[in-house]
Amino acid sequence: MTKMDQKEQFIEMRAKEVPYEHISKELGVSKPTLIKWGKELEFEVSNRKSLELELLHEKYYVSKKKRIEFFGEQMNQLNAELKKRDLSEIPTEKIIELRMKTISLLKQEETTLSLKEKKSIGDSLLDSLDSTIVEWKL
Repeated sequence: MTKMDQKEQFIEMRAKEVPYEHISKELGVSKPTLIKWGKELEFEVSNRKSLELELLHEKYYVSKKKRIEFFGEQMNQLNAELKKRDLSEIPTEKIIELRMKTISLLKQEETTLSLKEKKSIGDSLLDSLDSTIVEWKL
């Protein structure tokens, strides 16, 4: 396995929060080297972790799209049931209450996906200003 392959595996494993001890044994790389890579590849690990979380959100219906689809279907069922009912009945009030709760759930926001990259400003600037962090929120 090349050093680049090892670093890619390191990024993937750290994004999944695998401990350094396990990564060291798996890749055959010392912990001090892994700690150095952790600092060097901080943004790559952070970006991969964000993407991993996005996949989990999608898988478990936590993504905004999935929640809207789920609650939208539930809203359609509640509306259809309400059309069948006499509004003076007590169970109808409970259905209206459930409908209002569903509307509230539809309005909630999901966690923002955040990606970062280091960009060089140039040699002409002071060393303390030689890079900046660019962050995207999707």
